[in-house]
Amino acid sequence: MDKIDRQIISALQRDGRIKLADLSEQVGLSTTPLARRIARLETSGMITGYAARVDQEKLGLPLNVFIFVELEHHTRDAISKFETWLRRFDEVMECYLLTGTRDVLIRVVAADLADFDRFLEDGLMQTPGIRSMRSSFALRTMIRRDALPEV
Repeated sequence: MDKIDRQIISALQRDGRIKLADLSEQVGLSTTPLARRIARLETSGMITGYAARVDQEKLGLPLNVFIFVELEHHTRDAISKFETWLRRFDEVMECYLLTGTRDVLIRVVAADLADFDRFLEDGLMQTPGIRSMRSSFALRTMIRRDALPEV
């Protein structure tokens, strides 16, 4: 990756719908080589996709709940089975395998407390391999970035 690739990625992170002509002006390339570079970045997996940012509150999912999970077993197989099971739930927005006293951090969205309770009872509490869970409700989002910093 060179400086121009980084400029392209930075611009696309700010506006994934930017017109090629406008992006072309920003990075100083004509549209044909620019399109080839974007295609190469996509093919290589550097750019993984494009999506609309949606206001989760306006969509009716104002709650963000962070759940720390401790697993019963720490084998690759146990972690893989847990991850496969967890992928079934659309409420799970992010999931991270951690170091330290907790094994997994999950971010879940919900419409309200009753909705979250349903997710817990019918979903997460039915998940095999969990030793313990601790939940924390986000009061508000202080910082949220979708674009990675420039390197």
